[in-house]
Amino acid sequence: MRSKRFKSILEAKNENTDTFQMLIPIIKKNCNTKFDESIDLSFQINNKQKKNEINIRTAVNLPSGTGKKIKIAVVCEDEKISNAKASGADIVGGDDLIEKIKSGDTNFEKLICTPGMMIKLSKLGKILGPKGLMPNPKLGTVNEDVGTAVKNAKSGQVEIRNDKDGNIGVSIGKKSFSDDKLIKNFNAIIETLEKEKSNSNIKGNLIKSSFITSTMGVSYKLKIEKNI
Repeated sequence: MRSKRFKSILEAKNENTDTFQMLIPIIKKNCNTKFDESIDLSFQINNKQKKNEINIRTAVNLPSGTGKKIKIAVVCEDEKISNAKASGADIVGGDDLIEKIKSGDTNFEKLICTPGMMIKLSKLGKILGPKGLMPNPKLGTVNEDVGTAVKNAKSGQVEIRNDKDGNIGVSIGKKSFSDDKLIKNFNAIIETLEKEKSNSNIKGNLIKSSFITSTMGVSYKLKIEKNI
């Protein structure tokens, strides 16, 4: 059952394809719930190539942050524990933390580790993998400099990753963000996708279609001004 609120938004929806700058005021107007809704993007990429399948997995630091607070755990050597804590990590440990994770204690949203500890942590793939918590060098979560990794994660680093059907979903901020902040985050995502295309053997455009929506709103087809 659709609520009256959602039906009214749907009835007022314009089916035209517009740019991000044109759609932001409309998306914000639709955010009429009692909480600060997220602004979300979704892309359908051309990942089914003749010779190989394109898989994108990278991280981007959003200049305006995400507006979300995430709980970060760090597995590192003893001499780096104080640095990780000073940088804002919520949970820090070495072998003791690995044992807790092994027992099923994964009360965190992102896990960072040093290369030296990754050997031990890699044995917990069956626990961390299905939850998307396994550290990865491409995402900056396997890092000798745990302090920088924690700061990046806390300041608004997001993962860009397509599923098997070529779909990418990413949040770029909150309704309460100014238009300028949202535009900066949007541009950071587009620039990252541009780089991914240049690094891949893509035939034709990387992005087949793109949409923008809010947590409780309706989606609008998004026009990407750059040829990606």
